[in-house]
Amino acid sequence: MIFSPKTFAQSQEEMDKWMAYMTPGAMHQMLAKSNGTWNEELTMWNAPGAPPQKMTASCEMKMIMDGRYQEERHTGSFNNMPFEGYSIIGYDNNKKVFQSMWIDNMGTGISHMEGTYDAATKMVTLTGKMMDAMTGKEQDVKQTWKLVDDNTQVVEMYNMTGGQEFKTMEIKLTRKS
Repeated sequence: MIFSPKTFAQSQEEMDKWMAYMTPGAMHQMLAKSNGTWNEELTMWNAPGAPPQKMTASCEMKMIMDGRYQEERHTGSFNNMPFEGYSIIGYDNNKKVFQSMWIDNMGTGISHMEGTYDAATKMVTLTGKMMDAMTGKEQDVKQTWKLVDDNTQVVEMYNMTGGQEFKTMEIKLTRKS
């Protein structure tokens, strides 16, 4: 079945609104600047004060669906186990927020987050929930994504533990190609 704005729009005003909703804009163009292959240096902490664990990975980023979403494929090795992660991130023109979905081979759940971009800091801050495999319960999470320059990005992940924000991961991405 094929859907288009013409399928549902009853007036030109409705058609114009739908077209504005579906047309990639400046935030989508910002995402597209990250297209390419990236090296990743990951640092992870299991608990406050715990020694960090380090690993390297790589990431392929590309825009899909005519520039509406960015697909990210992460690969590496963690504790001698192969690691694969997959993300879709997009910008919702109506809600004026970024939305992301994350899955990886270290679990079976799907994490969802959304948040806004701060042009002054060149940072997207996303919040949502993620399953804690140890407790079997969802926990609140926050992710920041800083666009340092065209070839460098820093992603930080935070969990809420006992009502306190705790940094669990930092990824430094450097453009490979």
